[in-house]
Amino acid sequence: MGAVTTPKQDRSRATRQRLLESAVTCLAEQGWTGSTVTVVAEHAGVSRGAAQHHFRTREDLFTAAVEYVAEERSAVLRALAETGFDGGTHAAVDALVSLYTGPLFRAALHLWVAASNEPQLAPRVTALEARIGRETHRMALRLLDADEAVPGVRETVQGLLDLARGLGLAHLLTDDTARRERVVAQWAALVEEALRG
Repeated sequence: MGAVTTPKQDRSRATRQRLLESAVTCLAEQGWTGSTVTVVAEHAGVSRGAAQHHFRTREDLFTAAVEYVAEERSAVLRALAETGFDGGTHAAVDALVSLYTGPLFRAALHLWVAASNEPQLAPRVTALEARIGRETHRMALRLLDADEAVPGVRETVQGLLDLARGLGLAHLLTDDTARRERVVAQWAALVEEALRG
């Protein structure tokens, strides 16, 4: 028989989730400097004490928040791959590029910049990004129905993810949707040719 959750556990879980989602929103909108535990707690509608009950430090909160949303993103990709995603190469490339144009990417970028200046944060962010990167690469292979054992496939997929990250960076400054759509179409054709020969 499974464990029964109590209303208190449910409230605690809901509070934690609100804090994680608020942390990503605050980081994406206000950057590292403007995103304190107090700011996130206020945004989530909880006390600072409640926030600190769930996350001892600011670094704990923000690395957990980016990891939480990255896991949610990975779950969406896994669901696409597991349901027999058959949108073709263009749809797969577009889905992968879209990972780098939302608030999660903006929040992750602020976290990367902070990690480059915060010695206590750098190892955690580096480990987190390595894990997220591996998972994204695996999901890309599945969405593209690509065999990494074939010479050049690993590099093609990694190049696609690097391109997607670059398009995400460009999108931070201006809405370049039209240009991005043209680039995605061209890259989908190149990826299709590289993967299918």
